[in-house]
Amino acid sequence: MKKAAVTFATLFLFAALATANAKTYHLTLFQPTVVAGTELKAGEYGIDLKDSSFVIRNGKTAITVPARLETVDNKYPASTVRYRVSNGRNQLDEIRLGGTRLKLVVGAGGSDGAAAAGQTIH
Repeated sequence: MKKAAVTFATLFLFAALATANAKTYHLTLFQPTVVAGTELKAGEYGIDLKDSSFVIRNGKTAITVPARLETVDNKYPASTVRYRVSNGRNQLDEIRLGGTRLKLVVGAGGSDGAAAAGQTIH
């Protein structure tokens, strides 16, 4: 019985450590943005990175977004969000995380959209 309790406690500790090491980034959207088919209102959002996706959340709203995480050679000096305008709506294509070498490319991504000014990630 003690062996089972020790095993359970060890597993619980590893799960807690894995959760504690997860990094959440904060994103401010200053205009409505379509993310994975869902239009998000302007506001503050948290971003949790996963293996082949990220979760963007605000209150009760949480959307899992398929994405590719890329590492570039140099750190981004500031965070930027890249859009593609489709039917008059901003579609999220890419997030470059300032102060890191990380870039989130949504789905297939796109390189011909202009970076939106004023988007920040803390």
